[in-house]
Amino acid sequence: MNVHQAKTRLSRLLTRVEAGQDVVITRNGRPIARIVRCQHQGKRQFGALKGHTVVNDSFFDPLPEARLSAWRHRGPSFSQATPSWIVRP
Repeated sequence: MNVHQAKTRLSRLLTRVEAGQDVVITRNGRPIARIVRCQHQGKRQFGALKGHTVVNDSFFDPLPEARLSAWRHRGPSFSQATPSWIVRP
């Protein structure tokens, strides 16, 4: 199925996907995407990560001005090392 057909028939495609069929979308005869049914994730369990990560008391300390400034002006820098308040058991 090409992109134009997929756009005009999306609702019907989703019905087919719900029934378990995979749908491949093509552009110029070449496959570019596949629509597949999502797997049910199930209900999240509170405390599922207990024992995997420990947060020490410094988590509640005020952030240094440099870090606050980074959040205010450009968002967080995820290239920094793991924060000191995360302790891996």
